[in-house]
Parts: sequence; structure tokens; C-alpha cells
Amino acid sequence: MSAFGRKPGASGAKPSFGVAKPMQGVGPVQKKSEGGEQFPPIDPAVLTGAVDAEPQTPHDEAMSRLALRSADTVEAEKPQGFEASVHKIKEQVLPRLLERVDPEAAATLNKEELTEEFRPIVMEVLAELKLTLNRREQFALEKVLVDELLGFGPLEELLSDPDISDIMVNGPDQTYIEKGGKLTLAPIQFRDEEHLFQIAQRIVNMVGRRVDQTTPLADARLKDGSRVNVIVPPLSLRGTAISIRKFSAKPITLDNLKDWNAMSPKMCTALKIAGACRFNVVISGGTGSGKTTMLNALSKMIDPGERVLTIEDAAELRLQQPHWLPLETRPPNLEGQGAITIGDLVKNALRMRPDRIILGEIRGAECFDLLAAMNTGHDGSMCTLHANSPRECLGRMENMILMGDIKIPKEAISRQIAESVDLIVQVKRLRDGSRRVTNITEVIGMEGDVIVTQELFKFEYISEDADGKIEGEYRAMGLRPYTLDKARMFGFDQPYLEACL
Repeated sequence: MSAFGRKPGASGAKPSFGVAKPMQGVGPVQKKSEGGEQFPPIDPAVLTGAVDAEPQTPHDEAMSRLALRSADTVEAEKPQGFEASVHKIKEQVLPRLLERVDPEAAATLNKEELTEEFRPIVMEVLAELKLTLNRREQFALEKVLVDELLGFGPLEELLSDPDISDIMVNGPDQTYIEKGGKLTLAPIQFRDEEHLFQIAQRIVNMVGRRVDQTTPLADARLKDGSRVNVIVPPLSLRGTAISIRKFSAKPITLDNLKDWNAMSPKMCTALKIAGACRFNVVISGGTGSGKTTMLNALSKMIDPGERVLTIEDAAELRLQQPHWLPLETRPPNLEGQGAITIGDLVKNALRMRPDRIILGEIRGAECFDLLAAMNTGHDGSMCTLHANSPRECLGRMENMILMGDIKIPKEAISRQIAESVDLIVQVKRLRDGSRRVTNITEVIGMEGDVIVTQELFKFEYISEDADGKIEGEYRAMGLRPYTLDKARMFGFDQPYLEACL
């Protein structure tokens, strides 16, 4: 719900399409029609929906969905009514307000203090413009003005909505949001490209980054931990683009994921044991599939007495442990010097007496440094990477190491991976917007030059219900886990075996 009483992205329901009645070429014809026997006249009641249409076959239903998609058009919903009137008044009040406000003094106040200072000035400007507002309109106007000066303008109402998980700004005139795994257009717009660019600069400047034509890419984070990516012209052809990945203020646990049907109770138990028994875990999945959420949930099982270091490009992990030290990379300066990469931080982390090293995401040759850490007494290390399946995850790790300058044969790299990684957790965002753990796969070892794995759990698709929700079954494959000996060292071998069988 926005500050103006309307839900962002809300739009009218799509009209339901009628289903054509099958052709009838068999049986007696009561009355000769002008179209012949093969094409009897269509009953008007069917067209108007007065009678129930015949049930569709799966083929007909699939084809009707294709027809609906090809005919569907989506237009941005523009502010209307009360919301539009407040924004219109804001455009008149803001220039006069800036003439009366000292920007340096305003920057030292928080939002509540600034609102109190603004109130008499706003009333004075409204009197000059001969505008009369009721109490509700005045409060809404004050909020919009404060958001414009201290906050992130139109983005503030989207950031304050807890149901929104992603915000994607594609230039000043188009903003998409994700709710419940589905993308919809948000009813906000920026004044122009300059307005949007100023807000993008305000976001990245908060964490000491910069964005302009010389450095048109930037990663940043908000105060609540939300991850932000900014790309500006000339790389972005439709204007400044901002992508914000919001994170829940309340920590998400493995039990929460189980209750949301993202995994089965047995899978939940197995992952809890994997986190507690210092398994080396790689979380694999696509963009927005829930890799970071899964990593945060797994971290809850780490012993509070262990020292944990996290290494990321833009800090977004929120570990639930007391002894946790987050590290963040540094981009190069204007001269191209001074960059600190993930690989540099991993090497330095080995000198900081860590019990576990957790990488937010591996993208390149730092994968080799992480595997070296896993093999040198830092069991329980974890990371995430982009891959579509556990087998593809192993291939990507090999390729990332080969992208570096390490001159070792591929067979040695494969053996290093097989000896380091214990579990691969595959997460996916399905087409209905739900996020599921689709595979939990164990890395056993090498057979020749091939890494051998065995699947402990698997999600199998069954069907789709009337509301478009995917129905499936979580299956335990009934195999004795290869990592059972590691669980036995911590006294969890029996529950681990029962969960996998």
C-alpha cells in the first residue's frame, strides 16, 4: 500500500476470453442454416457467457494461453486522482521551497525534524500560490517534499512497501516491481532524466561510490542492506537504470523456507545438519532464485563460537552469528588504480584466523582461492554462483578457475573441486513466482577425469492447479550419503541418515 492509499502496480482485471465451441459435423440438423451443415450458427448465449462453455482439453487450454499472451498489451499506470494532484502541487511548491531553504542546514536534520521545519515554510508558499489544501493533502505534500530532498523521491513509497522484493527502474518513465514473484508496472514516474540521475548519485554516494559518464556502472547498498545496481548513459540507452533487490528485515530461517513449501521437512533437516557439521556447500541458481536468502538461512546453523568472514562485491549478506566480520571489495579509482578484488580479500582472510569463509558470489579466478581455503582447514565454507543445475555448477567452477592465470591442468582442477565441495544446493524460481530447492546433490569424488555426484533430494514437477500454482513432490532418493562420516564427527549421523532415506 503506498502513501497515497493505492497499491503500486494495481490494475484492473483482464477481461476473460470466451472459448470457441467445437465444430459439429455429425448428427441430425434440426434446421437448415445459411452456412451449411458443417458450420451451424453460433449460439449468442455462448458469446455473451450466458451458458457454460464446454470444458477445454489441455491442448486447447495451452493454445488459448498463447493467444492471450500474443494479444495482451501492458501500459504504464499513471498517477490519478489524489496522488496526481499532490504531485502536481509538489512541482509548483518545490522550486519556491528551495529558494527559502539552506541545503547544508537541511542535510544535518533527519526526516522528522525537517518536516517540522518545513511546515510553516510550506504554508507560506501555498499562501503565495493561493492554494488551499486539507489536512490529508498537506501531510502527503510534506512527505513527498521531504522524500525529494532527503530520500529517494518516488522510490521511497516502493522501498517502504514490505511486499515488494525487487524494484527495476528503466529510465524516468518506466518502473517495474516484483510482488510474490510476479513483475508489474509501478504507478510512479520521475520528472525527467536529470531527476532520476540525481537520485542514483545520492544512492551510490552513501557508500562512497560514484557514477557518471566516466564510470557508468556502480554497485551499492542501502541502509537496510538492500542491494543496488546503477547503470547510466551512454551504456543505458533509455536513461539511468536502477535495480534494487530488497531483503526482509526479519531474518529468514530454514524452518521458514520449509513452511513456505520451498523444501520438504527432510530436506530442511539435511541442510541444518550440513550447516552444523561444517559441510562445504555451494548454492547454485539463477538470478533472483533465492541464493542469498538460502545462504543467510544456512548461516543460522553455524556455531556461535566460530569466527566467520564474508567477502562480497557489495555487502548484502546478513549472517545471524555474533562473531561475523563482513569484508567488501573496492573498485579502482579514476586512474584505474587501487582496486581490491575478491581474490585479494580471500588471500588476506586466510591470515585473519577464520573458522569459515563465505563468499557472496564467485564469478572468476577467486574460485580457486576459495577451494584452497576449503582444503586447508576451513571446513564449512560456503559460496553462491550462477548455474542451472548441479552438474553445470561443477562445470562453471572449472571454467572460472581456467579463466585465471593459474597454469595447472584441468584434471587437477577437477580433483581439487571434488575433494573440496561436499554439497551443491540448487535453487530455482519457477514460472509461478515460487522459489524451490530443486536438488540437493553430493559430490563424491573422481572417476577417471569425471567428477562423480549422487542426488540426495529432488523436486519433481507434477502439474499446475487452476490458479497457475505449480504442484510437485519433494523426493528423497533413498541413498546412503557419502558425507555420513563427516556428520558422525558431530554426532548427527543417525538423523542425517534417516533424513536421506
